[in-house]
Amino acid sequence: MGSNKKKGSKNGIDKSQLDKLTRQQLKELEEKEKTRGQIILDWVIMILPVVCGIVAIGEYLWVPDNSPNKNPNTYLGMLVIFIAAFLIYFIVALVKKLRGDKTVLDMLRYRAPLFSALFLLLAGYDYLTLKTGILTQPFVPCMNYIINIAWTDRAYLIECTLHTLRLLFLGYFIGVALGLVTGITCGYSEKVRYWVNPVIKFLGPIPTSTWIPIVMVVATSLFKGAVFIIALGSWFAVTVASMTGISNVDKDFFEAARTLGASSRQLVFRVAIPHAMPSILQGCTQAMSSACVAIMIAEMMGVKAGLGWYMNWAKSWAAYDKMFAALFVICFIFTIVTKALDLVKRRVLRWQNGVVK
Repeated sequence: MGSNKKKGSKNGIDKSQLDKLTRQQLKELEEKEKTRGQIILDWVIMILPVVCGIVAIGEYLWVPDNSPNKNPNTYLGMLVIFIAAFLIYFIVALVKKLRGDKTVLDMLRYRAPLFSALFLLLAGYDYLTLKTGILTQPFVPCMNYIINIAWTDRAYLIECTLHTLRLLFLGYFIGVALGLVTGITCGYSEKVRYWVNPVIKFLGPIPTSTWIPIVMVVATSLFKGAVFIIALGSWFAVTVASMTGISNVDKDFFEAARTLGASSRQLVFRVAIPHAMPSILQGCTQAMSSACVAIMIAEMMGVKAGLGWYMNWAKSWAAYDKMFAALFVICFIFTIVTKALDLVKRRVLRWQNGVVK
Protein backbone atom coordinates (compact mmCIF):
# COMPACT_ATOMS: atom_id res chain seq x y z
CA MET A 1 0.00 0.00 0.00
CA GLY A 2 2.92 2.28 0.82
CA SER A 3 4.52 1.45 -2.54
CA ASN A 4 1.31 2.42 -4.38
CA LYS A 5 1.23 5.73 -2.52
CA LYS A 6 4.87 6.32 -3.37
CA LYS A 7 4.24 5.52 -7.02
CA GLY A 8 1.32 7.94 -7.14
CA SER A 9 3.39 10.72 -5.59
CA LYS A 10 6.14 10.07 -8.11
CA ASN A 11 3.79 10.88 -10.95
CA GLY A 12 2.41 13.85 -9.06
CA ILE A 13 -1.02 12.22 -8.77
CA ASP A 14 -2.74 11.18 -5.56
CA LYS A 15 -5.71 8.83 -5.24
CA SER A 16 -8.33 11.61 -5.29
CA GLN A 17 -6.87 12.93 -8.56
CA LEU A 18 -6.68 9.43 -10.03
CA ASP A 19 -10.43 9.00 -9.51
CA LYS A 20 -11.06 12.06 -11.69
CA LEU A 21 -8.85 11.04 -14.61
CA THR A 22 -10.49 10.55 -17.99
CA ARG A 23 -9.76 7.51 -20.13
CA GLN A 24 -7.59 9.62 -22.43
CA GLN A 25 -5.46 10.78 -19.49
CA LEU A 26 -5.13 7.22 -18.19
CA LYS A 27 -4.10 6.09 -21.65
CA GLU A 28 -1.36 8.72 -21.71
CA LEU A 29 -0.12 7.59 -18.28
CA GLU A 30 -0.04 3.94 -19.35
CA GLU A 31 1.76 4.61 -22.64
CA LYS A 32 5.27 3.23 -22.85
CA GLU A 33 7.98 5.77 -23.57
CA LYS A 34 8.80 5.61 -27.28
CA THR A 35 12.29 4.92 -28.55
CA ARG A 36 14.14 7.43 -30.70
CA GLY A 37 13.44 5.33 -33.80
CA GLN A 38 9.69 5.24 -33.08
CA ILE A 39 9.60 9.00 -32.61
CA ILE A 40 11.41 9.57 -35.91
CA LEU A 41 9.02 7.14 -37.66
CA ASP A 42 6.00 9.03 -36.29
CA TRP A 43 7.30 12.34 -37.65
CA VAL A 44 8.09 10.77 -41.03
CA ILE A 45 4.55 9.38 -41.25
CA MET A 46 3.07 12.77 -40.33
CA ILE A 47 5.09 14.52 -43.05
CA LEU A 48 4.38 11.81 -45.63
CA PRO A 49 1.05 13.30 -46.89
CA VAL A 50 2.89 16.45 -48.01
CA VAL A 51 5.45 14.32 -49.85
CA CYS A 52 2.69 12.26 -51.50
CA GLY A 53 0.87 15.46 -52.44
CA ILE A 54 4.01 16.78 -54.14
CA VAL A 55 4.33 13.43 -55.95
CA ALA A 56 0.73 13.81 -57.21
CA ILE A 57 1.49 17.35 -58.45
CA GLY A 58 4.69 16.17 -60.13
CA GLU A 59 2.88 13.30 -61.87
CA TYR A 60 0.25 15.72 -63.18
CA LEU A 61 2.72 18.32 -64.42
CA TRP A 62 5.58 16.23 -65.78
CA VAL A 63 3.96 13.12 -67.27
CA PRO A 64 2.67 13.91 -70.82
CA ASP A 65 -1.09 13.86 -71.41
CA ASN A 66 -2.57 11.12 -73.58
CA SER A 67 -5.71 13.13 -74.44
CA PRO A 68 -6.79 16.81 -74.61
CA ASN A 69 -7.10 18.49 -71.22
CA LYS A 70 -8.97 21.80 -71.05
CA ASN A 71 -8.49 24.14 -68.07
CA PRO A 72 -5.66 22.00 -66.65
CA ASN A 73 -5.07 24.20 -63.59
CA THR A 74 -8.34 23.22 -61.89
CA TYR A 75 -7.15 19.84 -60.65
CA LEU A 76 -3.75 21.32 -59.83
CA GLY A 77 -5.43 23.95 -57.65
CA MET A 78 -7.39 21.25 -55.83
CA LEU A 79 -4.18 19.40 -54.98
CA VAL A 80 -2.58 22.59 -53.69
CA ILE A 81 -5.64 23.30 -51.52
CA PHE A 82 -5.53 19.77 -50.06
CA ILE A 83 -1.83 20.11 -49.21
CA ALA A 84 -2.38 23.56 -47.68
CA ALA A 85 -5.28 22.25 -45.58
CA PHE A 86 -3.11 19.41 -44.26
CA LEU A 87 -0.27 21.84 -43.42
CA ILE A 88 -2.70 24.03 -41.46
CA TYR A 89 -3.94 20.93 -39.63
CA PHE A 90 -0.33 19.99 -38.88
CA ILE A 91 0.55 23.46 -37.55
CA VAL A 92 -2.54 23.53 -35.31
CA ALA A 93 -1.61 20.11 -33.94
CA LEU A 94 1.94 21.28 -33.17
CA VAL A 95 0.70 24.43 -31.42
CA LYS A 96 -1.68 22.39 -29.28
CA LYS A 97 1.09 19.93 -28.43
CA LEU A 98 3.32 22.78 -27.25
CA ARG A 99 0.45 23.84 -24.99
CA GLY A 100 0.23 20.35 -23.51
CA ASP A 101 -2.62 18.88 -25.60
CA LYS A 102 -1.45 15.84 -27.59
CA THR A 103 -4.87 14.67 -28.77
CA VAL A 104 -4.86 16.59 -32.07
CA LEU A 105 -1.34 15.46 -32.93
CA ASP A 106 -2.21 11.86 -32.09
CA MET A 107 -5.26 12.11 -34.34
CA LEU A 108 -3.13 13.55 -37.14
CA ARG A 109 -0.65 10.69 -36.70
CA TYR A 110 -3.54 8.23 -36.94
CA ARG A 111 -4.99 9.82 -40.09
CA ALA A 112 -1.74 10.65 -41.90
CA PRO A 113 -1.45 7.25 -43.70
CA LEU A 114 -4.99 7.72 -45.05
CA PHE A 115 -4.15 11.21 -46.34
CA SER A 116 -1.00 9.83 -47.97
CA ALA A 117 -3.00 7.04 -49.63
CA LEU A 118 -5.53 9.61 -50.91
CA PHE A 119 -2.85 11.60 -52.73
CA LEU A 120 -1.33 8.44 -54.18
CA LEU A 121 -4.79 7.25 -55.25
CA LEU A 122 -5.40 10.56 -57.05
CA ALA A 123 -2.01 10.30 -58.77
CA GLY A 124 -2.70 6.70 -59.81
CA TYR A 125 -6.16 7.54 -61.13
CA ASP A 126 -4.81 10.49 -63.14
CA TYR A 127 -2.06 8.28 -64.58
CA LEU A 128 -4.53 5.57 -65.62
CA THR A 129 -6.96 8.03 -67.26
CA LEU A 130 -5.41 11.25 -68.55
CA LYS A 131 -1.78 10.15 -68.90
CA THR A 132 -2.01 6.65 -70.38
CA GLY A 133 -5.66 6.02 -71.32
CA ILE A 134 -5.62 2.57 -69.71
CA LEU A 135 -9.02 3.59 -68.32
CA THR A 136 -10.56 4.82 -71.54
CA GLN A 137 -11.86 8.37 -71.72
CA PRO A 138 -14.52 9.72 -71.87
CA PHE A 139 -16.10 6.61 -70.33
CA VAL A 140 -13.85 7.00 -67.27
CA PRO A 141 -13.01 10.72 -67.16
CA CYS A 142 -9.96 12.10 -65.38
CA MET A 143 -10.29 14.17 -62.20
CA ASN A 144 -9.71 17.45 -64.03
CA TYR A 145 -12.68 16.74 -66.34
CA ILE A 146 -14.88 15.86 -63.36
CA ILE A 147 -13.98 18.97 -61.35
CA ASN A 148 -14.44 21.28 -64.34
CA ILE A 149 -17.87 19.92 -65.27
CA ALA A 150 -18.98 20.00 -61.64
CA TRP A 151 -18.10 23.70 -61.47
CA THR A 152 -19.70 24.44 -64.85
CA ASP A 153 -22.94 22.62 -63.96
CA ARG A 154 -22.87 23.64 -60.29
CA ALA A 155 -26.28 25.35 -60.30
CA TYR A 156 -28.05 22.21 -61.52
CA LEU A 157 -26.03 19.99 -59.20
CA ILE A 158 -26.92 22.16 -56.19
CA GLU A 159 -30.61 22.04 -57.13
CA CYS A 160 -30.51 18.24 -57.44
CA THR A 161 -28.57 17.98 -54.17
CA LEU A 162 -31.18 19.99 -52.29
CA HIS A 163 -33.95 17.81 -53.71
CA THR A 164 -32.11 14.65 -52.68
CA LEU A 165 -31.50 15.98 -49.15
CA ARG A 166 -35.14 16.99 -48.74
CA LEU A 167 -36.34 13.57 -49.85
CA LEU A 168 -33.70 11.77 -47.77
CA PHE A 169 -34.34 13.54 -44.47
CA LEU A 170 -38.12 13.56 -44.83
CA GLY A 171 -38.28 9.79 -45.36
CA TYR A 172 -35.54 9.13 -42.80
CA PHE A 173 -37.08 11.10 -39.94
CA ILE A 174 -40.54 9.68 -40.58
CA GLY A 175 -39.13 6.15 -40.56
CA VAL A 176 -37.00 6.77 -37.43
CA ALA A 177 -39.91 8.31 -35.51
CA LEU A 178 -42.25 5.44 -36.31
CA GLY A 179 -39.47 2.91 -35.70
CA LEU A 180 -38.76 4.30 -32.23
CA VAL A 181 -42.41 4.09 -31.27
CA THR A 182 -42.79 0.56 -32.64
CA GLY A 183 -39.47 -0.76 -31.33
CA ILE A 184 -39.76 0.68 -27.82
CA THR A 185 -43.35 -0.50 -27.48
CA CYS A 186 -42.55 -4.00 -28.74
CA GLY A 187 -39.44 -4.24 -26.59
CA TYR A 188 -41.26 -3.24 -23.41
CA SER A 189 -44.59 -4.99 -23.97
CA GLU A 190 -44.67 -8.71 -24.74
CA LYS A 191 -48.32 -8.47 -25.81
CA VAL A 192 -47.57 -5.87 -28.49
CA ARG A 193 -44.47 -7.80 -29.61
CA TYR A 194 -46.61 -10.93 -30.05
CA TRP A 195 -48.67 -9.18 -32.77
CA VAL A 196 -46.04 -6.94 -34.37
CA ASN A 197 -43.07 -9.32 -34.49
CA PRO A 198 -44.54 -11.52 -37.30
CA VAL A 199 -45.09 -8.40 -39.42
CA ILE A 200 -41.46 -7.35 -38.89
CA LYS A 201 -40.20 -10.81 -39.80
CA PHE A 202 -42.39 -10.83 -42.91
CA LEU A 203 -41.40 -7.37 -44.19
CA GLY A 204 -37.75 -7.44 -43.09
CA PRO A 205 -36.25 -9.86 -45.65
CA ILE A 206 -37.93 -8.06 -48.59
CA PRO A 207 -35.35 -5.83 -50.38
CA THR A 208 -36.21 -2.14 -50.72
CA SER A 209 -36.01 -2.27 -54.52
CA THR A 210 -38.83 -4.85 -54.57
CA TRP A 211 -41.31 -2.27 -53.31
CA ILE A 212 -40.51 0.38 -55.93
CA PRO A 213 -42.66 -0.90 -58.86
CA ILE A 214 -45.61 -1.47 -56.50
CA VAL A 215 -45.31 1.86 -54.69
CA MET A 216 -44.82 3.84 -57.91
CA VAL A 217 -48.13 2.46 -59.20
CA VAL A 218 -50.12 2.77 -55.96
CA ALA A 219 -48.74 6.13 -54.71
CA THR A 220 -50.55 9.32 -55.68
CA SER A 221 -47.19 10.96 -56.57
CA LEU A 222 -43.65 9.80 -57.24
CA PHE A 223 -42.33 11.98 -54.41
CA LYS A 224 -44.68 10.45 -51.83
CA GLY A 225 -43.85 6.97 -53.09
CA ALA A 226 -40.11 7.64 -52.68
CA VAL A 227 -40.68 8.99 -49.16
CA PHE A 228 -42.58 5.82 -48.27
CA ILE A 229 -39.79 3.56 -49.56
CA ILE A 230 -37.12 5.45 -47.59
CA ALA A 231 -39.28 5.55 -44.47
CA LEU A 232 -40.00 1.82 -44.71
CA GLY A 233 -36.32 0.86 -44.74
CA SER A 234 -35.52 3.28 -41.90
CA TRP A 235 -38.50 2.05 -39.87
CA PHE A 236 -37.40 -1.56 -40.07
CA ALA A 237 -33.79 -0.87 -38.99
CA VAL A 238 -34.76 1.34 -36.05
CA THR A 239 -37.59 -0.95 -34.96
CA VAL A 240 -35.40 -4.04 -34.77
CA ALA A 241 -32.56 -2.22 -33.00
CA SER A 242 -34.86 -0.53 -30.49
CA MET A 243 -36.79 -3.69 -29.75
CA THR A 244 -33.57 -5.67 -29.25
CA GLY A 245 -32.08 -2.99 -27.01
CA ILE A 246 -35.16 -2.71 -24.80
CA SER A 247 -35.55 -6.49 -24.57
CA ASN A 248 -31.92 -6.91 -23.43
CA VAL A 249 -32.18 -4.47 -20.52
CA ASP A 250 -31.48 -6.35 -17.27
CA LYS A 251 -34.78 -7.16 -15.53
CA ASP A 252 -33.17 -6.34 -12.18
CA PHE A 253 -33.13 -2.68 -13.18
CA PHE A 254 -36.91 -2.71 -13.62
CA GLU A 255 -37.41 -4.51 -10.30
CA ALA A 256 -35.20 -2.03 -8.47
CA ALA A 257 -37.06 0.90 -10.04
CA ARG A 258 -40.45 -0.57 -9.13
CA THR A 259 -39.25 -1.07 -5.54
CA LEU A 260 -38.40 2.63 -5.42
CA GLY A 261 -41.90 3.48 -6.63
CA ALA A 262 -41.29 4.16 -10.32
CA SER A 263 -44.36 4.41 -12.55
CA SER A 264 -44.73 2.62 -15.90
CA ARG A 265 -43.85 5.85 -17.71
CA GLN A 266 -40.69 6.23 -15.64
CA LEU A 267 -39.74 2.61 -16.28
CA VAL A 268 -39.83 3.30 -20.02
CA PHE A 269 -38.21 6.75 -20.16
CA ARG A 270 -35.85 6.55 -17.16
CA VAL A 271 -34.79 2.90 -17.25
CA ALA A 272 -35.49 1.14 -20.56
CA ILE A 273 -34.63 3.83 -23.11
CA PRO A 274 -31.37 5.08 -21.48
CA HIS A 275 -29.99 1.54 -21.18
CA ALA A 276 -31.05 0.69 -24.75
CA MET A 277 -29.68 3.93 -26.22
CA PRO A 278 -26.52 2.37 -27.76
CA SER A 279 -28.65 -0.12 -29.70
CA ILE A 280 -31.15 2.58 -30.69
CA LEU A 281 -28.44 4.87 -32.06
CA GLN A 282 -26.85 1.97 -33.91
CA GLY A 283 -30.23 1.33 -35.51
CA CYS A 284 -30.44 5.00 -36.54
CA THR A 285 -27.06 4.68 -38.26
CA GLN A 286 -28.16 1.54 -40.07
CA ALA A 287 -31.37 3.32 -41.05
CA MET A 288 -29.36 6.10 -42.71
CA SER A 289 -27.42 3.53 -44.74
CA SER A 290 -30.69 1.93 -45.80
CA ALA A 291 -32.15 5.35 -46.64
CA CYS A 292 -29.14 6.27 -48.80
CA VAL A 293 -29.51 3.08 -50.84
CA ALA A 294 -33.28 3.50 -51.14
CA ILE A 295 -33.11 7.11 -52.30
CA MET A 296 -30.66 6.35 -55.08
CA ILE A 297 -32.81 3.49 -56.35
CA ALA A 298 -35.99 5.57 -56.11
CA GLU A 299 -34.50 8.56 -57.92
CA MET A 300 -33.03 6.45 -60.69
CA MET A 301 -36.28 4.56 -61.30
CA GLY A 302 -39.02 7.10 -60.78
CA VAL A 303 -38.41 10.51 -59.22
CA LYS A 304 -37.83 13.30 -61.74
CA ALA A 305 -35.18 15.19 -59.75
CA GLY A 306 -32.26 14.58 -57.43
CA LEU A 307 -28.72 13.29 -57.79
CA GLY A 308 -29.78 9.75 -58.68
CA TRP A 309 -31.98 11.11 -61.45
CA TYR A 310 -29.12 13.40 -62.57
CA MET A 311 -26.77 10.42 -62.89
CA ASN A 312 -29.31 8.46 -64.92
CA TRP A 313 -29.98 11.48 -67.15
CA ALA A 314 -26.25 12.08 -67.70
CA LYS A 315 -25.72 8.43 -68.59
CA SER A 316 -28.50 8.53 -71.19
CA TRP A 317 -26.74 11.46 -72.89
CA ALA A 318 -23.31 9.79 -72.59
CA ALA A 319 -22.14 12.69 -70.39
CA TYR A 320 -19.91 10.50 -68.26
CA ASP A 321 -18.06 13.41 -66.70
CA LYS A 322 -21.37 14.71 -65.30
CA MET A 323 -22.25 11.23 -64.09
CA PHE A 324 -18.97 10.93 -62.18
CA ALA A 325 -19.36 14.45 -60.80
CA ALA A 326 -22.76 13.52 -59.35
CA LEU A 327 -21.27 10.29 -57.97
CA PHE A 328 -18.58 12.22 -56.09
CA VAL A 329 -21.18 14.66 -54.73
CA ILE A 330 -23.27 11.71 -53.50
CA CYS A 331 -20.25 10.15 -51.77
CA PHE A 332 -19.35 13.47 -50.16
CA ILE A 333 -22.90 14.15 -48.90
CA PHE A 334 -23.43 10.66 -47.50
CA THR A 335 -20.01 10.79 -45.80
CA ILE A 336 -20.91 14.09 -44.12
CA VAL A 337 -24.33 12.78 -43.04
CA THR A 338 -22.81 9.61 -41.60
CA LYS A 339 -20.15 11.63 -39.79
CA ALA A 340 -22.84 13.91 -38.32
CA LEU A 341 -24.74 10.88 -37.03
CA ASP A 342 -21.54 9.54 -35.49
CA LEU A 343 -20.96 12.87 -33.70
CA VAL A 344 -24.53 12.78 -32.35
CA LYS A 345 -23.96 9.22 -31.16
CA ARG A 346 -20.76 10.21 -29.36
CA ARG A 347 -22.46 13.20 -27.79
CA VAL A 348 -25.44 11.22 -26.52
CA LEU A 349 -23.22 8.37 -25.29
CA ARG A 350 -20.50 10.62 -23.89
CA TRP A 351 -20.96 8.92 -20.51
CA GLN A 352 -19.24 5.86 -22.00
CA ASN A 353 -16.03 7.88 -22.42
CA GLY A 354 -16.48 10.05 -19.39
CA VAL A 355 -14.59 10.33 -16.13
CA VAL A 356 -13.38 7.02 -14.72
CA LYS A 357 -14.66 6.51 -11.18
